[in-house]
Amino acid sequence: MPAPPATRTFVVANQKGGVGKTTTSVNLAAGLALGGLSVLLIDLDPQGNASTALGVDHSPGTPGTYEVLIGGAAIESHVVPSTEAPHLMVLPASIDLAGAEIELVSVVARENRLLRALRTYLADHHVDYVFFDCPPSLGLLTLNALVAATEILIPIQCEYYALEGVSQLMRTINLVKGELNPDLRLSTVLLTMFDARTRLAAQVAAEVRTHFADETLPTVIPRSVRISEAPSYGQTVLTYHPDSAGAVSYLRAAQEIAVRAADLTPTTPSTNGAPR
Repeated sequence: MPAPPATRTFVVANQKGGVGKTTTSVNLAAGLALGGLSVLLIDLDPQGNASTALGVDHSPGTPGTYEVLIGGAAIESHVVPSTEAPHLMVLPASIDLAGAEIELVSVVARENRLLRALRTYLADHHVDYVFFDCPPSLGLLTLNALVAATEILIPIQCEYYALEGVSQLMRTINLVKGELNPDLRLSTVLLTMFDARTRLAAQVAAEVRTHFADETLPTVIPRSVRISEAPSYGQTVLTYHPDSAGAVSYLRAAQEIAVRAADLTPTTPSTNGAPR
């Protein structure tokens, strides 16, 4: 896959639960890494589902995102390689991260903790793509990701109330953009859980493409049993069942993101990412 001219940092966010945020994060990260690119995934969800899917230990006490946000530890001290793809590194999240929201409240410049840590890491490590897998809320963990990222990827499921919560997320994006991170932009929308057998799925897809005509990827992710099964084996669908429709779709979506890189990479990447 073509490498971007500078590090691209994506926050995968949608405050509505069950839309495929973690599934999208891990499969796109693995897809880009399998395409020969260097990828870092930062797990910001205390449940650690992204860590599970990428075969990374996140049992209680495992050092990772919590130590970086609360203890000021360096990312390079706690990132571990994923078994899912070469050049794919993961900063795991343990249940310890559940208390970080409260602990960050009294911290000075609390919304910039992740940005500073990422800048330090990118200064010494070449990374093509960074993905932040966020919890289904707009708290301080997600805010840290929004400040550290330059691009937002919103997975939207092809079901009733698909756009529920997106308007509030857009208001938050605009607020963060105006006050904390002027480089932040919504660059990518991915349709997930698409069931070609239903008229509703087609209607929802059409509605999303109307609202986000330029941002929505051509590829849609089908509703798939293989995609749901893969995390229970500590794998992405790309390695669990590479010939399945879900795996093929996520790999195609990763390819589309990579091809878009020339047009969507921020013009001032040194603010949040390291130039190549």
